[in-house]
Formats: sequence, structure tokens, C-alpha cells
Amino acid sequence: MYRVIELDVPTTMTDDPGRVRAFREWVAVQNAAEVDVTGLPELLWTPEEQLPYLLDPEAPSRLFAVRAPDGTTVAAGSYDTKSAPGTPNCWIAIAVTPDHQRHGVGTLLADHLEAIARDQGRTQWKTYAMTRQVGPAAGAGYLQAPTGHGAVPEGEAAVRFLSGRGWRFGQVNRISRLLLPADQSLVRTLLDRASLAAGAEYRVHAWIGPTPPAWQQDIALLRTRMSTDAPEGDMEEPEDVWTTDRLVEHESHLARSPRITLTVAVEHVPSTILAGFTQLAVPHDIAQPVFQGDTLVLREHRGHRLGWLLKVIGIETVERDHAGHPSIITFNAEENRPMLDVNEAVGFVGVGSEGVWERRI
Repeated sequence: MYRVIELDVPTTMTDDPGRVRAFREWVAVQNAAEVDVTGLPELLWTPEEQLPYLLDPEAPSRLFAVRAPDGTTVAAGSYDTKSAPGTPNCWIAIAVTPDHQRHGVGTLLADHLEAIARDQGRTQWKTYAMTRQVGPAAGAGYLQAPTGHGAVPEGEAAVRFLSGRGWRFGQVNRISRLLLPADQSLVRTLLDRASLAAGAEYRVHAWIGPTPPAWQQDIALLRTRMSTDAPEGDMEEPEDVWTTDRLVEHESHLARSPRITLTVAVEHVPSTILAGFTQLAVPHDIAQPVFQGDTLVLREHRGHRLGWLLKVIGIETVERDHAGHPSIITFNAEENRPMLDVNEAVGFVGVGSEGVWERRI
């Protein structure tokens, strides 16, 4: 009989051997299921790389595994939500090894995680499902996003599974890759144009690792605004408030990762506040790609090509200070045409998509 168990998440990879072994098995299942769908092993993160991102005390990750009768881990799931009272939303993820799909394992795990969400009174659930689909497709055989930008194949297993359980398809994120080294003449041309548009009122800063104290309050605000200013389709998401204390603790966990965090930020000189930022996770292993994560320009500072400025300076910094990585990978909402414009201009190419799904209770 298959059974669902909750893992004791290790605090470090030198924690109790049993906890670490179970966590490694969990990551292996998650990665096997993902690459089976995308065919993109470059998207995978190792256990050592994933663990620090799971330890936010204000939004702790609960991890679950499905064990087969012989004790083998055949499915991995996660349940994420904020610990603050009155939190309405949560995130659920499910992955099943290819050889155990269509055996009721995914249903068993989904039932378990959704029951937790109900018991905790969460009324807005979200999940993400990757697909081989690249770019905005339409027509027969595709489920169109309500944003009007992007679609997913109706016949894919995850699409059928989520639709059958009452989840609603809401948005598509494009997965894009920039092969390195980039075309330096193109990068320089775009940087000159962006610098001219930004003018003297904006100044760029960059740092590795924890945020300098002088910028902690601004980065906390930018991370908060990621939950309200980034494109969400028609899926409204509650504000996720970041304080400087939360930021410092989060960054202390990231310091244990075998990926360094490169932050590029742009300051509005007259007000001395940060108007935008982007963060890139740079692996110690140069055979792995760099991941570009959170990227945001505050609404009140848009229209000055600051997104272009952040993007190209990020590329230049990676190539100058962390040379040898094969590519940069990034995810962007299909309706975020301003950011896709700069990605395409600098040479990013779509390699896959990610459907964002929602269920309201």
C-alpha cells in the first residue's frame, strides 16, 4: 500500500543522516518528474541548492513523500504558506516518478495536501505545472490562458489532472535561455540605449551575498512589491510583506547555498531609494546555468528602460566576474511584454513554459 509521510526537513545538509537521506530522495523524485516533462535537465537544482530556499520562518515549506510498499520514494509534494494569522493563500506542488504515474499516487498526494489547505482555512491555492510548450500557442488542442497570452497543451498529463480536480488555468510563464557568452556588441548597444533613457537621475549598484545595511529597507520593499506589482494574470494575490528582519534571516540561509546571490539594483538619485532590482543565482559549478529570479521596477519608476538597464548589467556582471557558465535561465509572464522585449533583444530564446493554476475555496 502506498502511504504519504511528512518529512522532517533538515536545517543543513550535515543534519541527521536519516533526514538528509529522505530529503535527497525527495529532490531526486521531484527532479526526475520535472525533466521527464521538460526534457531540460539544466533547470534542476541539487538538494544543497534547494534547501536554503525552503527555510523561511515566515513561509515555511512542508515536504511530503509517497512511499511504495517496498519503502521506495515514488512521489514528492510540498505545501507552502505564510505562518501569519489570517493568511488566505498557499502553494501546492506534486511530482510523481514517471514509472509510478497513472497508479493513483498523484491523487493520493493531492488529496492529502488539499486536505491540509482546507483544514488551515486557505481559500486561494496555487500550483505550477511545466510543459514542453514554447511560446504562445493557440487553436485546437490548446488551453488558452485567460490573459490572452500563452497556452498549454490540453492533452498533457498535468493539464488533465488539474482540470479534473477543479483547478483553473490562469497564466503562462515563459522559460527562456540566453547562451553565453552573449553578443557583447549587442549588450553594449542596449546598455548605452538604456543608460541614455535612464539619464542622470538613476544610478546602478551591484553586490554579492547579503544586502548591505544601507539598502535593506529598500530591498525589503521591492520584495514586498513583487507580490503586488508583478504580472499575476487575473489571479489576485495578497501582499507578501517583507521586513528587514525577515530579509536578513532569509539571506543568512542563502549564505549556506552553493549558489551565490548577485543583486543588481538601480537607485533613484533624487530620492535615494532603490527603484528596481534583479537577482541572479550563480552556481559555484560553472557547468551549471545561472538563474535570473526576482526582477522588478516599481510602477512609479517605469518608462525609463530601467528593466533593460538591470538586465544588461546583470549579463555583463556575470560574464565579467563569473565567466564560464553556459547560459542564463529566466522565467517571465507571457503578458509581461516589456520584459520579454528586453530578453528577446539581448538574445534570450524560449525553451519551455510553466502554467500557473489556481483553485479558490
